[in-house]
Amino acid sequence: MNFVTLNNGLKMPQLGFGVWQVENNQATAAVAKALETGYTSIDTAMIYQNEEGVGKALKETSVPREELFITTKVWNSDQGYDNTLRAFDESLEKLGLDYVDLYLIHWPTPEFDEYVDTYKALEKLYQDGKVKAIGVCNFEIEHLERILNECDVKPVLNQVECHPYLAQNELKEFCAKHDIFVEAWSPLEQGGEVLKDEVVTQIAEAHGKSPAQVVLRWHLQKNTIVIPKSVTPSRIEENFNVFDFELTADEMSQIDGLNKDRRKGPHPNDMNHR
Repeated sequence: MNFVTLNNGLKMPQLGFGVWQVENNQATAAVAKALETGYTSIDTAMIYQNEEGVGKALKETSVPREELFITTKVWNSDQGYDNTLRAFDESLEKLGLDYVDLYLIHWPTPEFDEYVDTYKALEKLYQDGKVKAIGVCNFEIEHLERILNECDVKPVLNQVECHPYLAQNELKEFCAKHDIFVEAWSPLEQGGEVLKDEVVTQIAEAHGKSPAQVVLRWHLQKNTIVIPKSVTPSRIEENFNVFDFELTADEMSQIDGLNKDRRKGPHPNDMNHR
């Protein structure tokens, strides 16, 4: 496993396991399989409605708590200072934990303009030792600038949609300048066209790896944190098996060339529903 050091000194596995769209009753088995495979970083969220299922797997695992890295997120309808503190307590209870390693704002929902207050609640949780690190998801540069100007604790990362068809180059540049990691959700474009792209399939063939492994490797070599999701045991293992090969500079630039700035999910400025 590769680890990255976040801007507050905390170490985080560069490859984690995401449980978006995993039913609560499936989450326990999926997370148990991931932990058994070697993942120690698990990414969930209040809105996924599977924190309890995740918590059950965490309770049953033999992996010590201090070796686990658990992320959850506050949902749009729970934004605002007091609401966020209440939502956090609820998440903590569902997960069955004393603290979480990383707590994130799920979307900026700019229409409601509550993300600065919400972030201040995250700062309070951080100061109280209930979370080891705080950050954001789906923040554009303008949203990050407000957090940097109006809050005290710098976000450790910004979790955004990112894959070879949506490379997020400008955002990555801004984050790197401010010592904020980029973490990719939908890193495989949700199993989309990118995995059939000729450039990716040819590189995969050359390395005796799957297209998914090549795309994950591209993210890792870009210094991006990545959280692929799967409920299929063989895929959970396959996605983990990406540390025994390296893409060449030429292969990296071929994949870089695939960017179309094309999203699978909504644009953060349009995602205002609760």
